Amino acid sequence: MQKSNAIIITAGYLDSDNGKTAHGLIRGTERFNILAVIDEKQAGKDAGEVLDGKRRNIPVYASIPDFIHAAKEKAEYCIIGVATKGGVIPESLRAMLQVALENNLSLVNGLHDYISDHEDLAALARQKNLKIVDVRKPKKFKDLHFWSGDIAKVKCTKVAVLGTDCALGKRTTTRFLMQAMREAGYNAEMIYTGQTGWMQGAKYGFIFDSTLNDFISGEMEYAIVQCWDEAKPDIIFIEGQSSLRNPSGPAGAEWIVSAAADAVVLQHNPARKQYKGLESYPAFLPEVKDEIDLIKIYGAPTVAVTVNTMKMNEAEARRYAEQKEAELQIPVILPLEDGVSRLVGVFEQMIKNNKK
Repeated sequence: MQKSNAIIITAGYLDSDNGKTAHGLIRGTERFNILAVIDEKQAGKDAGEVLDGKRRNIPVYASIPDFIHAAKEKAEYCIIGVATKGGVIPESLRAMLQVALENNLSLVNGLHDYISDHEDLAALARQKNLKIVDVRKPKKFKDLHFWSGDIAKVKCTKVAVLGTDCALGKRTTTRFLMQAMREAGYNAEMIYTGQTGWMQGAKYGFIFDSTLNDFISGEMEYAIVQCWDEAKPDIIFIEGQSSLRNPSGPAGAEWIVSAAADAVVLQHNPARKQYKGLESYPAFLPEVKDEIDLIKIYGAPTVAVTVNTMKMNEAEARRYAEQKEAELQIPVILPLEDGVSRLVGVFEQMIKNNKK
């Protein structure tokens, strides 16, 4: 895949979890070559250092004109790197998109609010012969798939990366697992289920929350079967969305049942007690053991727990991991702090067992 040069706009949210699309692209993408981030609050810094203290030579500029004036390379695309309330494009962000178009940048948008539905922006893009890529636009009916049972033809190991809530870093962990298995010499693939996975260059997948409910299981199956037919991987990791018990959008059964996952990696943030954005609603995140028991009822064993350490200090996180590992008798790891290479042996054994 040939990369296109791009910048990311984060509109003051680079250092918050609203900027998770930007965070994923800063950590890595095979689709785009990220030249800069536009965020007036963090201007002058390195985007990687803002994200996690690791310098990645991605400068942050206060505005698009500042980038154009200073940059040595020309960008082709401007990517919206934030999640907004309700997925809408607020006026402040719309103004930035107009500036991008005026400066001959095509647009990539992962929000529910499509840029192509904003006639002034769409007209300007047409006038300048620029692209608008609304990643969340649903497929046409003729291109959708019902579940068929073809998943039974897939002979490789399939691992669902689920979580106890949304916005926990499931996509990041999925990508880490794929990369770790590739580094260990295995043919590993990832099924993306969200817009950022597509932006990062994953080849196989679909946008879960833009798919009509009747077709979710079929689109999941189709992506996995296509991946198996074309790439013949040793192992497939499937990016999770939301959680089995999140009342605003329960999800996860399709990963276990429709995708026939052989196992689950479960991501959890011990510091989070209520579902994100639902703090006024009387629903609380389950204990990890309870979620593992529920996952087992659906039909898959949980082979590892990965810990999101947000709002925890390192000592607290490591103490939690040590205690849970002793309790659950499966690996409990900190992927951002330690990586996921410790899990390679777990999946190697699954691959060997699968080939018997």
